[in-house]
Amino acid sequence: MMKNYRETDPEFIERFEHFAFDEAVNEPGQGLEPITRHMAILAALLGCQGIDAFREELPCALDAGVTPVMVKEIVYQAVDYLGIGRVLPFLKATNEILTQRGVSLPLAGQATTTMENRLEKGAQTQADIFGPHMLEAWKSGHINRWLAANCFGDYYTRTGLTLAQREMITFCFLAAQGGCEPQLIAHAGGNMRLGNDKAFLVKVVSQCLPYIGYPRSLNAMTCIDKAAAQK
Repeated sequence: MMKNYRETDPEFIERFEHFAFDEAVNEPGQGLEPITRHMAILAALLGCQGIDAFREELPCALDAGVTPVMVKEIVYQAVDYLGIGRVLPFLKATNEILTQRGVSLPLAGQATTTMENRLEKGAQTQADIFGPHMLEAWKSGHINRWLAANCFGDYYTRTGLTLAQREMITFCFLAAQGGCEPQLIAHAGGNMRLGNDKAFLVKVVSQCLPYIGYPRSLNAMTCIDKAAAQK
């Protein structure tokens, strides 16, 4: 817990907490409403593999109004962008914390597709985000077919989060893990098409910066600029 570090690392914690919980949060023009801010931070911590910080952040997010369903949807969707090898510890931590808080598992199902229509529905979701040219993109190879059916058909079509919220957390997954700049530019553009405009994405990066650092935050800002220029 952070309070323990106040005893062992008081100077560091004083500056970190001031920056993360005061300066960044209260920067004029860079604030987000609490639920959105906590969703972005949870997604960023998944992206940068900050499991200990995730364990500390999750109770704060729940207290701020992020629902158990929303948390689970963030974790589930992360699998497509990070892989189960990196996400499984976060699913375990989420289940432990929810159970400790008296939440009964499993939660109500959120799936809206079937094994028969997941490809069709996923391709349509891609088109809703990126444009009608994506309706046929799955035909260009098996990976693109999996992308449409699995990533978008299995996860993006679920209830629990809006499509704009799903694009926002995907932006955070990509920004926080780094090395995904082409995809980050594409999803910055997808965000903008869904109403998460450039100013909003800059706020998201600003609130995630204490958790992912300056290099990846600056890279994300460049990707936002490139996506905005392509509109």
